[in-house]
Amino acid sequence: MTFKYGEAVQQAQVRPGMTVGELVDELGKAGAYNGGSLWQAVNIYERMLRDDEALKFFGLSGAMVPGGMGGIVADLIGRGHIDVLVSTGANLTHDVIEAIGCHHYHGTAQVSDAELCEEGVNRIYDIFLPNEAFIRFEEFLQDVYSSLPEGSTVSISELLGRLGERLDTGILAAAAKAGVPIYCPAIQDSMIGLQYWLFSQTHKVTVSAFADMPGLLDRCFEAERAGAILVGGGVPKNYILQSKLMTESGFDYAVQLTGDRPDLGGLSGATLEEARSWGKLTGEATAATVYGDATINLPLLVAATLERLER
Repeated sequence: MTFKYGEAVQQAQVRPGMTVGELVDELGKAGAYNGGSLWQAVNIYERMLRDDEALKFFGLSGAMVPGGMGGIVADLIGRGHIDVLVSTGANLTHDVIEAIGCHHYHGTAQVSDAELCEEGVNRIYDIFLPNEAFIRFEEFLQDVYSSLPEGSTVSISELLGRLGERLDTGILAAAAKAGVPIYCPAIQDSMIGLQYWLFSQTHKVTVSAFADMPGLLDRCFEAERAGAILVGGGVPKNYILQSKLMTESGFDYAVQLTGDRPDLGGLSGATLEEARSWGKLTGEATAATVYGDATINLPLLVAATLERLER
């Protein structure tokens, strides 16, 4: 049997003062494992952002805002690199908390969680968030919700847009300023959703779970091409990928950053090649999955790609 070899693996060179883009290119020369996948992801992301005809999706799941990644997403929105954002309600909850002046704090995973609960401190691995933040969060949300006209019906994206209009910083604020829709199909699975439920006990305002679908699908049908950056999986990943199932073609570009395994059958770890079998990606689509911590891979991906765009 004759094997066909690719190019030879080159030993990566690291030197003082090199840029993120130069580091990623060195990983590409080595071309192995997830370092090589990261280089491929940067290549795909660059082509996607340079394609003016591509509708650009961004999926955000996992505890990215508590981990300090929210500023990257807000900056991408401000740069015009995100046309449609789909997020978990949890990330948007923490985005609001940061935007109203509260903070997440460095903590430790080596701690008694029972004692943290007694002290009114919530833990997200090694990040601490005091209960006082949620008190201010609840006051802010109830104030915004109270501005909704009685008897009205709003979509989830419209509800989130109203939150963003009242904030000065963060993801929601950047999206409201840029006119970028934020979809959160599982909003009830968050403190934003729980606070709306409390509001709904004394007010007659309906949040429609389906009102966002026409606008989203219209954009998908109108788009010449489409691309997606998927941070994590879950509902945002599926909501994005299934949005193209109604059209004649799937996504043309896709990058997934995940720490989940594909062999357990869960969507969060499912490969993008698997998505191709469903028609969610076109047969010719360029796609890459980078396994690892998104708090490492997302900044590297974005920094290296922006560096290329500004050359």
